[in-house]
Amino acid sequence: MDWIIAILVGALIGWLASLVMRTDAQQGAIANILVGIIGAALGRWIFADVLHIGGATTAGAFSLAGIFWGILGAVILIWVLRALRVFR
Repeated sequence: MDWIIAILVGALIGWLASLVMRTDAQQGAIANILVGIIGAALGRWIFADVLHIGGATTAGAFSLAGIFWGILGAVILIWVLRALRVFR
């Protein structure tokens, strides 16, 4: 059951991050899910583990703070993918 929630939260995070970065037209549902899940993990690693921001440990969780940190991580991921010319 947890993997279903992870997919749904990942899809939400990926979709919101793609709206922020204006890549929604280039991404499909699978890309949104992957960007959301990987972006949430990236956001947790950068902000909680590296920068020691306490609230970032909830990145990817189904809460307002978790979705915020997940979106921030996904935005960074999309920015890196744009720099590598994966997204235009």
